[in-house]
Amino acid sequence: MHQLAYIPSPSQGVWHLGPVPVRAYAIMIILGIVAAVWLGERRWAAKGGTPGVIVDVAVWAVPFGLVGGRLYHVITDYQRYFGEHGEPLRALEIWKGGLGIWGAIALGAVGAYIGCRRRGISALALADAVAPGIVLAQAVGRWGNYWNQELYGRPLDTFWALKIDENHRPMLDGGPGLDPRYADIATYHPTFLYESLWCVGVAVLVIWADRRYKLTHGRAFALYVAAYTVGRGWIEALRIDDAHHILGMRLNDWTSIILFAGAVAYLYLARNRTGPENVVVPAVAGTAAVPAASEPRTESDAGAEADTDADAKPDAKPAPEADEAKDEAKDEAEDEAETEPEAADTAEAGEPETASAEDPPADEVPEDDPVADPGTGAVENEGDGAADPGRMAKGEPVADGK
Repeated sequence: MHQLAYIPSPSQGVWHLGPVPVRAYAIMIILGIVAAVWLGERRWAAKGGTPGVIVDVAVWAVPFGLVGGRLYHVITDYQRYFGEHGEPLRALEIWKGGLGIWGAIALGAVGAYIGCRRRGISALALADAVAPGIVLAQAVGRWGNYWNQELYGRPLDTFWALKIDENHRPMLDGGPGLDPRYADIATYHPTFLYESLWCVGVAVLVIWADRRYKLTHGRAFALYVAAYTVGRGWIEALRIDDAHHILGMRLNDWTSIILFAGAVAYLYLARNRTGPENVVVPAVAGTAAVPAASEPRTESDAGAEADTDADAKPDAKPAPEADEAKDEAKDEAEDEAETEPEAADTAEAGEPETASAEDPPADEVPEDDPVADPGTGAVENEGDGAADPGRMAKGEPVADGK
């Protein structure tokens, strides 16, 4: 079969920078992860979540997902690695392709759950945020299959058919050698392209449905699983690579059916779940939440804040000494108020006012004081001395009469 128009396959998928090989398959996987994290961060922030959470959770989810994807591929195609002509060490050659999406999602979800528990946020809320990003990563990652010339479909005679080199066409089961059925056929269904376009459509669907119906508590993620498995079902039916068959259908077809049923059931059971979700990372116990862009605190800042708090407290209790001073001042004021009415009553009754001991009248002399002579103005005292009245008035000392 010779096509005049078709999609050409790349001549190579590996470049060498000195001794370091740069593989297109790995680049597509990395670009897919970057796209998923970027879109996930934007959607997480739209939910009011703490910035940087998606990156932190991805540190756990991505390694788990890569291991899970490889395990799923090796288990479902174990004859390639542990069969009669299998090579077990090839199971470690992840750079040559072979990542099962279901294993990647399953074990990646375990890693994401660990990351969510460590950050104290809702795993279901995070799954809703990253769902479109995951399927977008799948759309990008499928182009790795294009560079490796793998996972194509049945022969196709049309302008969008994919040309496959002879050394990448189907081999005989159980041994080396090209399958004679495809020896002269060069163009096939580009199933990698079908799935990539389908994944982009699923991402758009999930984003639209989430905005339209406010899908929370894992419902956006369930919609992604349901929509993706519908496309995966008919795309899987076009593929001609080796796979296990159960009741006439490929294993991945049965997996898609089971996951589709589970996703639809969850969407129905969770249709009324609209409660709040924990999307904010809690502050560490005993410390205040500090924004990511804030400057480091100093000891002077902490002291100033303590002084401000002390001044701002209206219910701060005064010192005990201040209470006693206030009580004494109050008692003195009450005593003065009681004395003033008594003095007024005495004046009305015509009784002479009692002079204060501190300021005695000048014309009143006590019985024990010296007696002044009316004629001479001299003062007689029991002693022998005499004093000048003028000098006494000025407070000068009295001269001794001896």
